[in-house]
Amino acid sequence: MLEVEQLSVNYRGILALDEISFTLSPGELVGLIGPNGAGKSTLIKALLGLLPMRGRALMDDRPLQQQRHRIAYIPQRSQIDWDYPITAWNVVMMASTATTGWFKNPGQQAKWRAEAALAQVQMTDLRRRQIGQLSGGQQQRVFLARALAQQADLFFFDEPFTGIDKKTEDIMLSIFAELRAQGKTLLICSHEWGDSLNRYDRLLLLNRTLLANDLPKAVMTLENIRRAYGENLQPVAHSHPEMPFFC
Repeated sequence: MLEVEQLSVNYRGILALDEISFTLSPGELVGLIGPNGAGKSTLIKALLGLLPMRGRALMDDRPLQQQRHRIAYIPQRSQIDWDYPITAWNVVMMASTATTGWFKNPGQQAKWRAEAALAQVQMTDLRRRQIGQLSGGQQQRVFLARALAQQADLFFFDEPFTGIDKKTEDIMLSIFAELRAQGKTLLICSHEWGDSLNRYDRLLLLNRTLLANDLPKAVMTLENIRRAYGENLQPVAHSHPEMPFFC
């Protein structure tokens, strides 16, 4: 279990996150939602130890930042240098550095894990292709394969559905379901709206502080959304009236 207690981040003199507390259990698929600038990416980076924070983050009662080998992270596509000269295969093989470090040659098991992960995301035929020559969906699948090859217990995904095709989305959702069934924990930072939010077991609604933490139907109320996004949002027609869609 991941336990986050009173996590705060002060970034360049601005209080980016204020006393965030929540838990994530094994086998949960949790969506992290909120407006631009709400601190969603900041929260993930703080948990990864990439930003200084106050508070505690524990995984199985041990400090999370001492267990980085158990965490897989896929950043936003906009944060990746797609011109860097590296093949899809070498990206996935980078998963082995979580346990071996940067200066050890990966063993045969690491290569088998990379092959299996590329097959799982249907990218075996393109494994020798430069990452910058792939489509947005293919690039995302390569980074998902790297996360799978790492064999982590906790997965952080930052906007994984942005700029991808339907095939990639279907593959990702299928793999998310498999990981959840294996008892893995997934936190998905997302800008999704409407029916797609029903895919999550729970939603965390964030705007510098945690505004709601519950089932999607309970979180996506007009009152909660206006607290997070402002008073000018108006509901529009939606197939599920219990979960309004906003514009």
